[in-house]
Amino acid sequence: MAKILLFTDPGIDDSISIMYAILHPDLELVGIVTGYGSVKKEQATQNAAYLLQLAGKTDIPIIGGAQGPLSGEAVPYYPEIHGPEGMGPIRPPENLKVNLLNYDEIFKIIDLYANDLIIVSIGRLTELAIAFIIGGDQMKKVKSFYVMGGAFLVPGNVTAMAEANIHGDPIAAELVIEKAKPLTLLPLNVTNQAIVTPELAEYIAKNSDSQFAPLIKPIYQYYYDAYKKNVPGIPGAPFHDVLAISAIINPSIVEYFYRRVRIILDGVAKGQTIADFRPKPDSEPVETIDAIAMKLDYDLFIQDFMNIMTRQVGA
Repeated sequence: MAKILLFTDPGIDDSISIMYAILHPDLELVGIVTGYGSVKKEQATQNAAYLLQLAGKTDIPIIGGAQGPLSGEAVPYYPEIHGPEGMGPIRPPENLKVNLLNYDEIFKIIDLYANDLIIVSIGRLTELAIAFIIGGDQMKKVKSFYVMGGAFLVPGNVTAMAEANIHGDPIAAELVIEKAKPLTLLPLNVTNQAIVTPELAEYIAKNSDSQFAPLIKPIYQYYYDAYKKNVPGIPGAPFHDVLAISAIINPSIVEYFYRRVRIILDGVAKGQTIADFRPKPDSEPVETIDAIAMKLDYDLFIQDFMNIMTRQVGA
């Protein structure tokens, strides 16, 4: 069973990813690190705690991450996409109690699951960069790293050239990409294709017996309505972050290129991810090469997603 420490900023697609991870019989969610991104850190923490409470998984620790990027720049939020509180029209209870743990809990989890732990980042990369800054060699105990982020040879989603998670803190992203080994990147090239249609969302809502079922339709509809405004004609909503987790259990779901990745840190191309995709790229040190997902098996993704989201709880 894959043991996952999830860095996240829920966010609608982050929230669906948490549901997917909890429901998956081959995944064990051993901790959640919440930070800024889709919403403020405090709201991200409330949303994660609410989902864990619904699932009866309040024993999963929630760890407090960063309030903003390493650059100290002001943080933009995206209520038009995720809603003012991150889950569309859904609001966690006002009396929700959250036991938020200190940041050093990350290293306790790494020690506990040494060499078996997979770190998955589906939000800004600030928290993970800080872990490398203060954790040192301890981070070498992590089995592997999966990051949803980047856009290679395709348009960005927050600027013409940059994807939101990388653009939100390119300094942190560059540090993580240099330090996290082995690293798998799930960029917009594949996550933009991970589209769930309204019909599929309706099917999940009607056929799921989990505590998440009442949330699926309203948060999906909010998310899809936002995408229809930004991408006219899109047939559904892309669940970017789910793919980053699904790829762990289903390695054949994507095809990879193996290249060194670099980040543009400022200017009009701030946050752009670049790599050498020529047939004969320049030679780079082996330790700098990362796996970049470039092609998605959509049918396999949907089959897995639907199976997990509608499986009988406890089955």
